[in-house]
Amino acid sequence: MRNLTLLTDFYELTMMYGYFCQGKTDEIATFDLFFRPFDESNFCIAAGLEQAIEYIENLHFSADDIKYLRSTKAFSKEFLQWLKDFKFTGSVRAVPEGTVVFPYEPLLIVTAPICQAQLVEAALLNIVNHQTLIATKARRVCHAAAPSSVLEFGLRRAQGPDAAIYGARAAVIGGCSSTSNVLCAQMFDLPPKGTHAHSWVMSFPTELDAFIAYADTYPDNCLLLVDTYDTLNSGVPNAIKTFDYLKSKGYKPLGIRLDSGDLAYLSKQARKMLDDAGHDDCKIFASSDIDEYVLESLKQQGARIDIYGVGTRLITSNNTPSLGGVYKLANVNENGCDYPKMKISDNPIKMTNPGVKTVYRLFGKDTDKAIADLICLAGETIDETSPLTITHPLERWKTKEVYDFYVKELYVDAIRDGKRVLPKKTAYELQQDCQASLDGFWDEYKRLTNPHEYKVDLSDKLYALKEQLILKDRKTVK
Repeated sequence: MRNLTLLTDFYELTMMYGYFCQGKTDEIATFDLFFRPFDESNFCIAAGLEQAIEYIENLHFSADDIKYLRSTKAFSKEFLQWLKDFKFTGSVRAVPEGTVVFPYEPLLIVTAPICQAQLVEAALLNIVNHQTLIATKARRVCHAAAPSSVLEFGLRRAQGPDAAIYGARAAVIGGCSSTSNVLCAQMFDLPPKGTHAHSWVMSFPTELDAFIAYADTYPDNCLLLVDTYDTLNSGVPNAIKTFDYLKSKGYKPLGIRLDSGDLAYLSKQARKMLDDAGHDDCKIFASSDIDEYVLESLKQQGARIDIYGVGTRLITSNNTPSLGGVYKLANVNENGCDYPKMKISDNPIKMTNPGVKTVYRLFGKDTDKAIADLICLAGETIDETSPLTITHPLERWKTKEVYDFYVKELYVDAIRDGKRVLPKKTAYELQQDCQASLDGFWDEYKRLTNPHEYKVDLSDKLYALKEQLILKDRKTVK
């Protein structure tokens, strides 16, 4: 396992040194990792927790790390000596991977001595921001493609090896059936998927020669790329001849792949040609700069496509290439006393919610569908036997009475006293968890365009604490 301890911004280390010099190393801090609203999606799919746990478990400063830090001349000998025994001893509570999450709801809540909690900021954001972003994009793509399945094909267009590997993992969590990335498949026990390239066809004297050779090589898994020369006048007819050849030998051909041109038109024509030739069981696979908007259009045009390979626009989250995740101090505990903290800004979107918190999701008893989320202070409970009034976090005149509901807390313990306590799950198990979480919401909230606004509110106690800290800040400034 790689040592990623120095995968951090330099100011995390300089702040650690400042805390060390000020005698604050035993001060316990709680940080929230959450994301702010962004244009493309009204919610996200939480992902990256597994890699976040592995990173935290392996935190340590090696001899080479300390040698390098010494060379920066920014730290004292005493601090560098202290780093030799550094490890994470705190706790992490988190939303499980695959869970639907909304802006301002902490995905991770880190509580630890302040030097430890500060150090992990940059790496946790790097890990969780990326995988959550890609899992969310995959969810949108798979939603648009349904009932057709989606394969992740983004390796060659991802921003580096890690983005390709962990992005493909996140894409599976978000709903993709598998990936073309063999290293990712090996690491996360996924079946690697793929056919052949245009170069295979071009390397033979004729297209038919190439198809027959491929069929001989993979008689049980023959899926042919038919757009190298002329899709309808050459590719599909030669595929049909090859499939006739396979069937004569007792094999069942898999199908064809379209990788260019008008996918709606070509797929409809290819479907008719295959059916007329007696190959109605052959699948049509399509790729070529596809995203959820292309998929919606293809569906409206009646495209006959069974499987999609989605690469560039998924692995890079083309329309929204970054998630606005942040990591903010929420509480400091000194000598057993809690001191809630919040960032105050003239811009409401930049303000944070103070204190150690939890999030409850309210479900209708008769529907098992989510009604609203309530961000509360830790320790708050909700009486499920009485009606509950929820209130908009900013526009307080907007209220809603909730009846006949039950609640689920979103968080689980991931790390306790520096040790992992959350069992590992496979990517496919997390995909199932994702689908179960999505099933808990009405379709109106899951629309790709203009989804219905889901209510995420603050408890009265949290709102009162927030107002108290804002008022205190105003008095201090005056």
